[in-house]
Amino acid sequence: MEIKGNRIILNKEINNLDRFTIDFVDILKNHTKYVIISDYVSILFGRSKISEDVDILIPVVDYDKFLAMVKDLDNEFWCINSEDKKEMFELLKDGHSIRFAKKNKVIPNIELKFAKKFLDEVSISKRIEVNLGKHTLFISPIELQIAYKENVLKTPKDMEDALHLKEVFKNDLEKEKIKFYKDLIKEHEGYQ
Repeated sequence: MEIKGNRIILNKEINNLDRFTIDFVDILKNHTKYVIISDYVSILFGRSKISEDVDILIPVVDYDKFLAMVKDLDNEFWCINSEDKKEMFELLKDGHSIRFAKKNKVIPNIELKFAKKFLDEVSISKRIEVNLGKHTLFISPIELQIAYKENVLKTPKDMEDALHLKEVFKNDLEKEKIKFYKDLIKEHEGYQ
């Protein structure tokens, strides 16, 4: 792994979950910005655990842009929640997520959500580029991932994810950024 500013060059063998994620974002990126958050970030950097979903945030888009995006996704993926595009869009607008899987499958799936909270917007605006071979993925800042897992989610698996990320990035983490994000979480999300 090599870090160059806001870009991480990751040399690893692409696994099935990576391939699934790459296939989805290769379509998504033609329609909107996105950021990958949560469990898959630690898996991407070598955490050995099973995940059935990949969490992705996108900025709020209008219905026409959403329709164009879903039309392209429909070639390879299907929405688990509904076949009705209007219903899918309403779910996103109301703050819920919708899930996409490869045709005729349920797992793994993408949990797609509109960025509605302040920290969602921060994740998108401060996203980090990860080069995985000839592919590019965009993830939330590592320091924000750690702060969120330690201060909001707090489950044993999330604490282990945070610990894993701290170990992998021990020479590159900006501890003051973790504190900054923890303060933002406290201010905007109300978590200690």
